[in-house]
Amino acid sequence: MDPRLDATGQAALVASGEVSPTELVQAAIDRVQALDPELNAVIHPLFEKALTTEPADGPFRGVPTVVKDLACHTAGDPYHEGMAFLRDLGWTEGEDTWLARRLREAGFVFVGKTNTPELGILPTTEPEAHGACRNPWDPGHSTGGSSGGSAAAVASGMVPIAHANDGGGSIRIPASACGLVGLKPSRGRVSVAPQFGDVMSGLTQELVVSRSVRDTAAVLEWVADPPPGEPYVAPARERAYNDEVGADPGRLRIGLCTRPPGGQFDSHPECVSAAEETGRLLESLGHSVEESYPDALDDEQYIPTFLVRWSAGVDWNLRYWSDRAGREIGPDDVEALTWALAEMGRGYTAGEYLRAVEYHQVVTRRTAAWWAGGFDLLLTPTMAVPPLPLGSFAPDPENPLMPIVTATPCAVFTAGFNSTGQPAISLPLHSSVEGLPIGVQLVAAYGREDLLLRVASQLEEAAPWADRTPPIFAGAVSS
Repeated sequence: MDPRLDATGQAALVASGEVSPTELVQAAIDRVQALDPELNAVIHPLFEKALTTEPADGPFRGVPTVVKDLACHTAGDPYHEGMAFLRDLGWTEGEDTWLARRLREAGFVFVGKTNTPELGILPTTEPEAHGACRNPWDPGHSTGGSSGGSAAAVASGMVPIAHANDGGGSIRIPASACGLVGLKPSRGRVSVAPQFGDVMSGLTQELVVSRSVRDTAAVLEWVADPPPGEPYVAPARERAYNDEVGADPGRLRIGLCTRPPGGQFDSHPECVSAAEETGRLLESLGHSVEESYPDALDDEQYIPTFLVRWSAGVDWNLRYWSDRAGREIGPDDVEALTWALAEMGRGYTAGEYLRAVEYHQVVTRRTAAWWAGGFDLLLTPTMAVPPLPLGSFAPDPENPLMPIVTATPCAVFTAGFNSTGQPAISLPLHSSVEGLPIGVQLVAAYGREDLLLRVASQLEEAAPWADRTPPIFAGAVSS
């Protein structure tokens, strides 16, 4: 079986009887065992369990996948969230999250859990607890984060698709760094039930990283109807997301932004070139592209108020795990950055937190007005820099918050849309002169995943990436 097949293609093999679910799962296990010693993407193998699983009769019956070891836990399996604290406790969860259950009902078979930075904080996957995950395009470089383990597993051909989540770019950044499709849905589109209503007042969203737009659309269709009691509910879709793939998007007005919001630094020239070349491709497809973007994200207050929400979220996370473990987490239990952010979060009052949320709601209205004013999509680089070398985020004993400074160019184009809630997708359309992937991001108005999928599939057809594989790839296929 060609490991370049996407999840839809693998499901078709099972549906036709050409292969059995067990054969698909065993092939994925073989690939993980062959590649993971070099990549360190799958930190919790679930091989025996996977081989004895009878997959549900859903659209992806028998297709192997992996689950990011953060937020989406699976019944009876290890769950560490990148923390040595939980690793040393041998922590497991007793039930599936709502999303894990829906993925099982789709027919997916979980063959492992993937590497992630501690509590998903950084846009790289180098936790002290489990070691660095390495990029299959160049093992000396970062996979991005926090869904870097999932991205490495898909990019290397271990599995065709993998769970991921995004609180500041954690789907889109690894998709960009590893040459994949990564869609962050609209706020409220995918549930984090049963334990959480939202995370950090709606910053984080759940979905996948994948090899194809059709896979992303099909999974979104399967998980887009949340259970009752959600704190946010995204607008209903007009038709199935699967039907948007290949549909004519019409002639769209697209804004282009290559200057990082806030203007504190410049984008890397190759990232600028990637967005500009995509703009020219979109124009050749009949769309109008002009320099314009929602300038509300330029506000000086934006980054400081984002850090209020983010650091308060880290403090909340440590309190959550202290309560569940029955032992207070201290500075020796977590990485220096995690503790520094938690202390920062504890320094804010509840009123200051609510003020930051309210400020971001005002920014959301101003940002939404840009789309309401006549634009259909926004085009940007996904990251302001190409994938960084491993070790770039190493802790600084003199300033434990320094990795956040390093992280800013990675997330400067992505994090704003976690605050404002719009759907955004990273597409693997370009490469650096070193051969590292460089993604471009498209952002739509709130609730318009349908439009993103139409245009993404149009770009996928115009500039295909399916046969593009990294040097570290299953079956030693390389191009």
